[in-house]
This record gives sequence, structure tokens and C-alpha cells, in this order.
Amino acid sequence: MVTRSRPAVTMLPALALVLLSACTAATPAAPSSSAPAPSASASSVPAPAPSEADAATLTLAMADSSLGTILVDGKGMTLYLFTKDTPNTSNCTGQCLAAWPPLLGKPTAGKGVDAAKLGSFTRADGSTQASYNGWPLYYWEQDSKPGDVTGQDVNKVWYVLNRDGTAVKG
Repeated sequence: MVTRSRPAVTMLPALALVLLSACTAATPAAPSSSAPAPSASASSVPAPAPSEADAATLTLAMADSSLGTILVDGKGMTLYLFTKDTPNTSNCTGQCLAAWPPLLGKPTAGKGVDAAKLGSFTRADGSTQASYNGWPLYYWEQDSKPGDVTGQDVNKVWYVLNRDGTAVKG
């Protein structure tokens, strides 16, 4: 029988808050429904570096969504920008990357995408991250299928992109 001490159970919400706040520094935490879930099997072994996406995934497109026409990967998964990034520089590191995995590789233009806005840059870990209009591109770990936009406006710093490569707010 597994027993849990009261302090361990009461620490779970605080742990979830810490994990999410790693991506938002000076911004308030999002509601608990958008906080990443702590891993059930914590390990001291570092996670392997993420691998570059395949060519089909890197063919970006514009797709209709509940937020209007937005940027998606070749499989229809929503891509996001982080307002704390600067052009071709990612400021999402550590636990932030667990919740917001980067799109790795050099993107190509698919349906509706402005090819002149596509780019990529080298991250601090040596991997190549895709960008659009200079914004590094990320996924939200809680989006599970094409068309999901659950990462929109998380902590007022994560947004989907329109064709012009600007944040869709509202």
C-alpha cells in the first residue's frame, strides 16, 4: 500500500505553478487548467535533445481556426509565438521548453504562407529552430489534435500567429 504524506499532496499545486512560471517570469500564473501536469515519474536523467521535425511537418500552412486564419505545421498543429522572445532568439529555456516544445528544423512554405517570412536560427543548444517573421515557433503541450488552440493567451505571453507573422490577440 502506498501512503502519501500531507505535505507531499499539498505541494503538487505549488509544483505545477513553478513549472508554468518558468515560461513567464514576471507574469501571473495561468489558471490551473492550463498549467503543465507534473511528471508522474520524475528522473534525474536529462531528457534527450529534441530531434528535428520531418519535411512534411516543416511545411507550414495557414489554416482556419476559432481564432481566424492561423499558422500551423504540416500536420495541422497550431504554432505559437512567445512575446518575451526577440527576433530569431528564443528566451524559452528549461521547464518552459517542456510545456512549449520548439519546432525544430528549417521550414518551407505551404498553403497560404508568406515564404519571405520563413526563417530559422541556431538555439543555444545547437539545434535549429524554425521562425516566422522573426518569431521563434513553438507548440503547446496541451494541444492534442489539429485545430486545438488551447495555448492561446496563456499568461498573456503566448499567441497564435496570423499570415503577417504577428500575434493574434483577442
